[in-house]
Amino acid sequence: MGVAEDIARIAEQEAKLVFQNFDEATAFAIGAAIRERGLKEKLPIVVDIRSWDRPLFYAALPGSTADNANWARRKRNVVQNFLKSTYRMVLEQQRPDRTFKAGAGLSSADYVLAGGGFPITVKSAGVVGVIAVSGLPERHDHGMVVEALAKHLGIDTQALMLGPEDED
Repeated sequence: MGVAEDIARIAEQEAKLVFQNFDEATAFAIGAAIRERGLKEKLPIVVDIRSWDRPLFYAALPGSTADNANWARRKRNVVQNFLKSTYRMVLEQQRPDRTFKAGAGLSSADYVLAGGGFPITVKSAGVVGVIAVSGLPERHDHGMVVEALAKHLGIDTQALMLGPEDED
């Protein structure tokens, strides 16, 4: 799958992974599912789920660091600013330095081009928050979120997942 196909698939993920409603119990269920998978697979990740006004779920698994928490924060900021997944932004921007262009006015201290941030979209309200995972290669961070959302929403996970990354 090439970059254009990945971007199209991620846009499809964003369009399909939409909630009828989203509350604290939903955030906990999704966060706990990601946490349990991370523990089972011994993944050094941080899971951070927030609405725009407050934190709803947070877990730091063994092996994760303060850097992971900071990357998750910067990913959250990107989702809040652009209302789309951070991995989609990575692919669209194609910036190996992980920063936005100088004229964008987005400080690298607060924004990063790195996959793993995904918008929480509610059908009647739009994007209301973000789920961020940090600690794995960005395509895997992204995949962990998509898989958890698809399972929670009862959507065929395999039909939405990105294929293996192309080897150039």
